[in-house]
Amino acid sequence: MKSAKESIRIHGMSCAACVRRVEMGLKSIDGVTEASVNLATEKASVEYDASTVGLDAIKEKIGDLGYEVVEPAAAKQGELEKTTMTVGGMSCAACVGRVERILKALPGVEDASVNLASSRVLLLHKPGTAGRADLETALGDAGYEFLGFVAEAEEDPMEKFRAEELKDFKRKLVVGFVLSILVHAGSMKGLFPILRNIPDSIMLPALFLMTTPVLFWVGSRFFIGAIKAARQRTSDMNTLVAVGALSAYLYSTVVAFFPRFFTSAGVPAHVYFDGAAMIVTLILLGRFLEARAKGKTSAAIKRLMGLKPKTARVVRDGEERDIPVELLVRGDVVVVRPGERIPTDGEVVSGVSAVDESMLTGESLPVTKETGAEVFGATMNKSGTFTFRATKVGAETALAQIIRLVEEAQGSKAPIQRVADRVASIFVPVVFSIAIVTFLVWYFLVPDPVFSRALLNFVSVLIIACPCAMGLATPTAVMVGTGVGAEKGILIKGGESLEKAYKINTVVFDKTGTLTRGEPQVVELVTSDGVSPERVLEIAASMEAVSEHPLALAIVARGKRDGVALQPVEQFEALSGFGVRGLVGEKEVLLGNLKLMERKSINLNGLEAKAGSLADQGKTAVFVALEGSAIGVLGISDVPKESAREAVQILKSMGLKVAMITGDNEQTARAVADEVGIDRILAEVLPGDKAAEINRIQKEGGIVAMVGDGINDAPALTAADIGIAIGSGTDVAMEAADITLMKNDLRLVPAAMKLSFDTMRVIKQNLFWAFFYNSLGIPVAAGVLYPFFGILLNPVF
Repeated sequence: MKSAKESIRIHGMSCAACVRRVEMGLKSIDGVTEASVNLATEKASVEYDASTVGLDAIKEKIGDLGYEVVEPAAAKQGELEKTTMTVGGMSCAACVGRVERILKALPGVEDASVNLASSRVLLLHKPGTAGRADLETALGDAGYEFLGFVAEAEEDPMEKFRAEELKDFKRKLVVGFVLSILVHAGSMKGLFPILRNIPDSIMLPALFLMTTPVLFWVGSRFFIGAIKAARQRTSDMNTLVAVGALSAYLYSTVVAFFPRFFTSAGVPAHVYFDGAAMIVTLILLGRFLEARAKGKTSAAIKRLMGLKPKTARVVRDGEERDIPVELLVRGDVVVVRPGERIPTDGEVVSGVSAVDESMLTGESLPVTKETGAEVFGATMNKSGTFTFRATKVGAETALAQIIRLVEEAQGSKAPIQRVADRVASIFVPVVFSIAIVTFLVWYFLVPDPVFSRALLNFVSVLIIACPCAMGLATPTAVMVGTGVGAEKGILIKGGESLEKAYKINTVVFDKTGTLTRGEPQVVELVTSDGVSPERVLEIAASMEAVSEHPLALAIVARGKRDGVALQPVEQFEALSGFGVRGLVGEKEVLLGNLKLMERKSINLNGLEAKAGSLADQGKTAVFVALEGSAIGVLGISDVPKESAREAVQILKSMGLKVAMITGDNEQTARAVADEVGIDRILAEVLPGDKAAEINRIQKEGGIVAMVGDGINDAPALTAADIGIAIGSGTDVAMEAADITLMKNDLRLVPAAMKLSFDTMRVIKQNLFWAFFYNSLGIPVAAGVLYPFFGILLNPVF
């Protein structure tokens, strides 16, 4: 045995599944004894018996798996490496900027790109740099947590991190509310007879002891956030909360233990421990309500990945065998039976079947597949057995591309920075400046200056600047808005989902399953002269009752609805790609498309013109022939929902533009659009292009709400400013959306828009008044009115 070991550079791997796929593929080669892949460095270490297998065969296998081998000669000197890692503790756009700046400052790091939705960071760095220790230290010093490289864990570390974060929230909220209520009662002991007789010498230290854990344990995230902001020479809501609460706490501590300091200046000693505790607890409640609505993105990706079959039935060495889908290589011949999902993309070699591609294309009607037709991984084979040759595997497949698009759309969707943060970034420095000027004026410029009075006014400005009401300004409005929405069947993920809603000017509807019912129906029945519609439907429904074809369900359903009696069928035969034949009452019946009629030389009795008219309207024409003569034609299509037209009219009356996007052809799309009153049509749009179409509308100045229900809509729902999912659709679509409609009623779309508008208006009003009252009090606290009216603002106000 001639043992050898090689390190091979591989491009195209994107996740832990790729790592397993490459490792399993390499280990399946005779002569390879060990293979391990490092996703962070994009390198595979392979040990093999050189007398059995050559390095070229190993590289060829990697290519067959759908990845690219980077030859050493092709690698440029000083080529940058890619490292993907997970970072915990990021919560907003400011965090993204901080983390990127911190990482770009590391030696050897050329670029850092943060995906806030997945909490992942992609580093471009020189080989040998950006090691684990450096990353842990740099992120830890800034208050963030290094959660490892993506290749190291089978499970997403952010799931565990978020679960622990929510548990931490709940623990702190329970403690915060219990202690805050006790502190509030103790501060207002005159209102509680049981507390009135407790002397301040006991009560005040007790309030100090109860407030301390609320401030520094329950509210620790505000101080950590304030420190992070200070290091970046900026300020945000954390700074405002930390400064206001800490000022009230320190002032009250001095009053509790050194009351003479203030009473000597003629200032009544009053504590504000309750204010400090309540500020922290109420604002933490707001953060908890927001955090609970987050963290859904990885679940949507997992559901997409879960659609892919685990095994594939391949033909190798003349026999069928089941293998893990990760071991499929380009060129494999795969067998698919009825009811099975197709394991990967490919081209049909033999057999004919109908495949349900609705999860991928949104088209409700199954697509006939015969020799030479293209099939896609994770779509459902409905009827016949067929074989196909794998042409794309792994990250190349259509499903993998949709998964990538969802991830990219979620990452590129700019996180909405809180209105309060933007105000605070200006408000905090201004307040600090006013407080300092207040102290200097009262200590150096007024007659008979007293240090305690100057300090009191300084603290008064800081305390009054912290808007206590702001803690519930957004979450309360969101809770009420989402509560009202839930009663109507509208689920809104949170405040961030609402910020852009009031600016929406364009609503884009998916067609299949959203505007339409998503299932074919017989909508028209035309007969030849002298034949009754009941007779045509009786024959058609009798034949299709034996068939497995999806269109047969529509014909049988129409027969049941019209109460026709089904006749026994003999010698039934399915003619794949054409229709069916059989005997009804000993008479030969043919049921199928125009090709079948022409192939069997059927007398069409002039019905071909009606069939052409149906096709122009986007309907599928099915001929019914009896004893060599056509007696009728059925028009089958996916019809609009009853609520579609009214919903579109309401949206237009609100001044919004309405468009429809679909993978269907122009004729079919136009027929539905005309029926529901939509003017703008985006037809023949592939799943991967839907998000691009949304982005194009946005570049034209549109602020877009996308309404969809299918997996193929997920990237577009995420790319839109507001994604609205129909609750009767897929879980992936609902998790990718900002708003979910739990009822299959499109009139909820304008209702959701109006609810969003109203809720955002209330949020802005709440924030305005929360800041306005405090801003009004700042100059009074500073003593502006004192020279004229002798008025100073006691911090109790």
